[in-house]
Order: sequence, then C-alpha cells, then structure tokens
Amino acid sequence: MGDATVIRVGDAYDVVVGHGVSDRVVGLLAPGVRQVLVVRPEALARLAGPVLSRLREAGLEVHEAVVPDAETAKTADVAAGLWASLGRHAFTRSDAVVAVGGGTVTDLAGFVAATWLRGVAVVHVPTTLLAMVDAAVGGKTGINTAQGKNLVGAFHEPSGVLCDLDALETLPRADLVAGLAEVVKAGFIADPVILDLVEADPEGATRWDGPHTRELVERAIAVKAEVVAADLREAFRREILNYGHTLGHAVEQVSGFRVRHGEAVAVGMVFAAELAHRAGRVDDALLARHRSVLTSLGLPTTYADASFEELLAVMARDKKSRGSLLRFVVLDGLADPGRLEGPSEADLRAAFAALAP
Repeated sequence: MGDATVIRVGDAYDVVVGHGVSDRVVGLLAPGVRQVLVVRPEALARLAGPVLSRLREAGLEVHEAVVPDAETAKTADVAAGLWASLGRHAFTRSDAVVAVGGGTVTDLAGFVAATWLRGVAVVHVPTTLLAMVDAAVGGKTGINTAQGKNLVGAFHEPSGVLCDLDALETLPRADLVAGLAEVVKAGFIADPVILDLVEADPEGATRWDGPHTRELVERAIAVKAEVVAADLREAFRREILNYGHTLGHAVEQVSGFRVRHGEAVAVGMVFAAELAHRAGRVDDALLARHRSVLTSLGLPTTYADASFEELLAVMARDKKSRGSLLRFVVLDGLADPGRLEGPSEADLRAAFAALAP
C-alpha cells in the first residue's frame, strides 16, 4: 500500500494509516456489495468527495446521508432517519455503510449498521484525530440519551478503517489538541514512548504535520488494536481504555456536550491519578507527569464548572459501575493499569477538590 501503514486488529480487519488513503475505500468492502450509504456531517462535503467518487467509479449505487454536526447527531431520531433511508433503498445484508467524519459519525453510523438487519458491513473513514485513535477502532457503537452518553449501543466491528492524515489539515487546532488526550491516555496505560515524544516536542505534537504526528497516531492505534483484539466486548481488559473517562463522560454530560471529549478526558485522567495517589498506587512523580504532559499540549487539568454532587450522580450511571459500586480505571504505575472499586466518598471529594484552578 505504498506509504500506508497497516495495523491489523486481531484477525478481524485492518486500520490503514497514511496520507491520501481515503480513496482506498472500495478495497475494504466485501465482494458483492451493490449499495453503499455514505454518512457524513453537514460540514464535510469536501472531505467526503474522494470517497464518494471512488465508490461511484467502482460501479456501486451510492446514497449520501447528511447528519448534524457533533453530538447532536447521536440521537435516536437521527438513527431512525438513517434506518428509514436504508429501508427506502432496500439495503440487504450484502450492502454496506461508510462513515466519513469524526467520532460522533462513526459511533452513529456503526450503530445503524449494527442494528439494520441485525448487522451490515461498515467502513470508517475518520476525519478527526480523536476518531482515528479512538472511536473508529474497536467496534464500539452507540447513541446518547437524556440519561447519559453512549448508553444505547452495540459492539459491531468495521470491515476496515482508513485514517487519512491529510484530513487533519482541515481540523481546527482546538479539536486536534483535544484529540491528543486519547493519544496521551494510550501513553499512560500502555506505551510510554508516546509520552516521551510529546515531552520532547509538545508544540510539534499539536500540529497536523508535526515531526512525530504520524508516529503518535500509529502508536495510539496500535495500543487500542491490541487491547480490543484481546477483549472485544469489554469483559475485562478493554476497560483500561476508559482511563479518565468515568469523570470525563460526566463532565461532558453536565456541560451539555459543550466541553470537548478530549478536554473532559484530560481532566478525568488527572482525577483518576489523584484517586490512585490517595490509594497509594501512584507516586508523586507520575501524578505530576499527568499535569505536565497535558498542560504542555494546552489540555485542561483543572475543573470548576459543576459541583461534585452533580458529577457524582452522572458517574453512578457509568457503564463500568456495578450496582451502587463506582469503579475507576487507575494506574499502579506507568503503563500498568488496574481498577479501583468503591473508593470512599472522602477520597472522591479530595480528588475532585484537587482539580480546583
């Protein structure tokens, strides 16, 4: 595949990373596909162009579905509209869905593909850093409800993923920086070289064409690929990918999703590190490294926009919780993730107080 890097996810599918790879979409579709529904947000007509063109050149019947931007796309109403489109065009199990967009689009389109006829093929063409290193890889799909983020969903592995690094050139800097939170997370839970690269050149890490951007993307994807290949349905090991997400998802929800996912996860990682520090599982240096790495990238490490009680109520509905028992992914050392079950309210409050600006 020329300059492309292929990262295999178990024996299930490939993630292709490189410049100009989005036009390889046809090669990820199974033989016999007759129709394709391309799902994209309103703002990405230009980025979707090469994908649409290549599909049509291959003689496929292509239908385009434009959905709202960001989290407003991940609703039951939008999903129902996509199901209706598939029904109108008589999509069968041998047809496919292609998602072009950020994590909200891959989550939504993947969920629709998982549930139409109990499962049709989906190919992801992520256009944001966050989607490349996180949402598009691993087969998690879902939509939001008033009660929380991604509470309705399904596991449905894609037929393939195309991470075209050229798409990052169009990404606003704030969104690129937010996506780096998931890259840093991979560094803390599994691959410390990621942290070394960021610390060596934090400014370069925040550029789409930075000297280590491609390596950072590939390393983060490789971490996720290894974890999900071993535990697709989050029976045990896959939970480590939720480092920082328990508080992070709560921050997102209480903000009405005005806080970017990566920004919320950055705060959540500091919170998790504070909890682990109080439990004697993380030393002073590793706790401080969380703040220094995230701050160097321009990611937040403090939070004061909601009360502890508001966030606790949302965390109680987190998917990792068991009954009334809160469960957090924490570290027992660098690249050594574990779990903390049922921390005391005193420790929770103290960790939250440590987030004060």
